[in-house]
Amino acid sequence: MADTTDRVSVSHIALSMALPNGLSSPHKSHRKSQSLTTTKTGLAIDLPYHKIKKVTCLGSGFVGGPTSAVMALKSDVEVTVVDISPERIAAWNSMTLPIYEPGLDSIVYAARDGITSPSGYIPGQENGLHTLGVDIMQDFRQPSLLFSTDIEKAIDEADLILVCVNTPTKSDGVGKGAGADLSFVEAATRTIARVSTRSKIIVEKSTVPCRTARSIREILSANARSGVQFDVLSNPEFLAEGTAVKDLLFPDRIIIGSMPTSSGRHAAALLAAVYSQWVPEDRIVTMNLWSAELSKLAANAMLAQRISSVNALSAICEATGANVEEVSHACGLDSRIGPGMLKAGPGFGGRQVLLNSLNVAELTSSHSCFQKDIFNIVYLSESLHLYEVADYWRNDYQKLRFTKRIISCLYHNLAGKKLAVLGFAFKKNTSDTRESPAITLVKNFVSEKAHVAIYDPKVEEEQIWKELISETEDRENLQRYVEVCKSAYTACDGADAVVVVTEWDEFSNKSSPEKLITGISGRKLDWARVAARMRKPSFVFDGRNMLDAAKLEALGFQVEAIGRAGRAQTVWA
Repeated sequence: MADTTDRVSVSHIALSMALPNGLSSPHKSHRKSQSLTTTKTGLAIDLPYHKIKKVTCLGSGFVGGPTSAVMALKSDVEVTVVDISPERIAAWNSMTLPIYEPGLDSIVYAARDGITSPSGYIPGQENGLHTLGVDIMQDFRQPSLLFSTDIEKAIDEADLILVCVNTPTKSDGVGKGAGADLSFVEAATRTIARVSTRSKIIVEKSTVPCRTARSIREILSANARSGVQFDVLSNPEFLAEGTAVKDLLFPDRIIIGSMPTSSGRHAAALLAAVYSQWVPEDRIVTMNLWSAELSKLAANAMLAQRISSVNALSAICEATGANVEEVSHACGLDSRIGPGMLKAGPGFGGRQVLLNSLNVAELTSSHSCFQKDIFNIVYLSESLHLYEVADYWRNDYQKLRFTKRIISCLYHNLAGKKLAVLGFAFKKNTSDTRESPAITLVKNFVSEKAHVAIYDPKVEEEQIWKELISETEDRENLQRYVEVCKSAYTACDGADAVVVVTEWDEFSNKSSPEKLITGISGRKLDWARVAARMRKPSFVFDGRNMLDAAKLEALGFQVEAIGRAGRAQTVWA
């Protein structure tokens, strides 16, 4: 670190991570400062701990933007977020942020613009933060969050760099449809090495295959200027879109992986000291670099496994007359299993649905990286010649099965029929569409020559077209079959069927005592109005089990829900 930074005392968390082999400090957690200690081996540690003052985040997407905003608000560091897209940076500097997360706008405004009075109004304060128990009103806060396109300047001025660039699944070449495309990570790494004039800590936050940090270290070492040292850490994110702000403010754990060297542990301690300003120290966990990288993929794979299981059971439920909601509830009451991640749905994954995708649905606690992480697990297993392990994770069943059910109910023919698709985001409370099941479903409907009308309260029209257009499908041809509507009523007008793909609260017809996030209109959908404007017979396909089927049937709808037998299939013994 630069000599101009302040020398600070070592916090308990920083001290424990400076000990070799993950040994814990003998001091109690309430001992908040200690400048020198000895390990159980008797080796004295007196590393020059310096305070991190400036952090640069490379990438302003769903990970980089929220992570940087919360870090700037909750710690004493200054965070600069950079991106190659001037349009995206302009949006981050405006009052209309480029992504939607409940509560994010309030945090960005406070950290970016500062607070000029303790009673001043912060736009967006009402949009989610109160439900998290968060009060960001402070006395005269100075701005500490910047958004910029001057990437090289931000890199050179930083003490610590968060690498939050995109790592999409490869679309061609070796590993197509499974391996991660690390070209953005490599480009960012080479830029860091080229422009850095002093030593820095590089933090790998993007979702990457295990041992990617080795490649980063090699590139940095080969291209660094004389006297410049880089320490690489793995600090995987465990954010669920729709609850990202809550996940950042109150994380289950913070994982920090480092090399087992004094320099590596020193770097991990510095990052931990930043997090410990708002995260309890017992939730900050350190480990080796490779374990940290794999922990992200492993966690999502295990969660995906649970949802894959309940989705498989949903097919049995539909065939036997069982109710998957009741079955999953019964299973969740078993203390060995628990209720989390047992919600059947239409599955996730879009562009790679025919290539090793997993039939899993997203809950409020789920994550958009499930599909990509499963691809990484499959590709890693195959690379290690563990073909049986790779086969275990493959499953492309749920979305295709849901499509076939819709075709069957609509008299085995979708040609010329209008299908209203409600929801395009991969789950509610986010505008993210990456790997959304809606992408695959819409393409399946178009292949059957159906007319598809799409409505989502938070996803921009251009984003929908971006996801649907492919190398073999242009926008002009798609517009013969697909339209993006400004309201659910427009989408449903004259439709043969409504397909609920995203569980936005505004689509629900169930009564709830909780305040709902009801989309742009601020109102819940009037299903009676929808029924009056549809063709008969009118079908509703509930891909999220979020609707009260009895109420819809009273309006004349024929209702088909994931994991529940249709009326024709229900058999009572």
